[in-house]
Amino acid sequence: MLRMRHLFRPLLAIACACLTAMPAHAQQTLAQLGRNLPSTVDRALQVPAQALQGVRETIDPVTGEVLEPLLDRARESRRLLRRFPDRLDTDPLGELVMKRQLIALAPSPDALARIVGAGFVVAERRPPDDLGLELVVLRAPAALDTRAALALLRRLDPTGSYEFDHVYQRSGGGMQSGSAVAATAPTDAREVRVGLIDGGVDAAHPALAKTDVHAWGCNGKRVPDAHGTAVASLLMGGANAQAGGVLYAADIWCGQPVGGATSVLVEALAWMAREKVPVINISLVGPDNAILRRATEALNQRGFVLIAAVGNDGPAAPPLYPAAYPGVIGVTAVDRRGRVLPEAAHGRQVDFAALGSGLRAARPHDSWATVRGTSFAAPLVAHRAALQVDAPRAGNAETVLQALARSARKTGGSVRDDTYGFGILEN
Repeated sequence: MLRMRHLFRPLLAIACACLTAMPAHAQQTLAQLGRNLPSTVDRALQVPAQALQGVRETIDPVTGEVLEPLLDRARESRRLLRRFPDRLDTDPLGELVMKRQLIALAPSPDALARIVGAGFVVAERRPPDDLGLELVVLRAPAALDTRAALALLRRLDPTGSYEFDHVYQRSGGGMQSGSAVAATAPTDAREVRVGLIDGGVDAAHPALAKTDVHAWGCNGKRVPDAHGTAVASLLMGGANAQAGGVLYAADIWCGQPVGGATSVLVEALAWMAREKVPVINISLVGPDNAILRRATEALNQRGFVLIAAVGNDGPAAPPLYPAAYPGVIGVTAVDRRGRVLPEAAHGRQVDFAALGSGLRAARPHDSWATVRGTSFAAPLVAHRAALQVDAPRAGNAETVLQALARSARKTGGSVRDDTYGFGILEN
């Protein structure tokens, strides 16, 4: 493995440089990445496909730190599709969706009657929630694939709002077990009241000893998740947590390999609104979805602050959501020397950078891990935001954005750029 790491060091540097230099028109969709895997990786790194099989880690060419391979989200999507062909499908861009499951936003009674008459089944109907959204989850007839089903819905009700039930994945990066010394997330010694939408949280972990955890999802069952627990510990102050506070933790996976659907994510956001949680961290990434966009807009208008990781698909990747929605504060990751991680996304969706390398974070069952990626930088920014607002108020997102921008360390002469946003936030 050591020889493989030395082999990948110069090759990964070349690949990252090529991706960074790639013009906007050359950016690839997830469908193209998935379709070309492993050939895309082979051409970029000039390594035979069989050499990549079984390789689960590479090396940051600058720091020498272990990181997950490039295009890992595309690889994970393809793996899930192979494993769960009865539950997952893809949209026209290759993004994961729940198979033959669609979402309708407040369909009229007449439209819903036509839809049911065409063979669709109403799987779930939610009355208007605290975001003012009335969602109906529909199951398509077995004779239709997911794309054809959505096209039919839009023909049956041309003025209605219908969408795929997209799947959002953890924006995560690397996570290693062990007792290696790692940087910790500094904290302010004040309590925070903050929300988290992710996997389940191990509320019994010592890192959360001073945190009052309010859980949502999974029919009341708590299913600790490595990613969710790590993000939660950083959100509440990391290994140095002194004050704690109140954490509203929504689990949208429930220990299942297939989870993170738009319909559940929006429901979790509505719960946060109902509980009046002023700052919400979302370390998840996925495609643009009209109904998720409406939910983030509603939260923003009601004075909630959304912090989201921009993702680890690389500098040439298209924007990922919800970080790229207007009003959402997008966070990228840097190492301890202030250098942006080579796998981090670039673009207008980047508002701030924070430490996302060498962080010591909680892992379920009283253990710890060293973590890396934009998933773990976002909660550090959310923690800072939660110190500034104690309740949802109109204009909170812009107020927090400006306050954070004033305290950020600028990385160049411009006010902001597509790599670091307004600068690096150092706790």
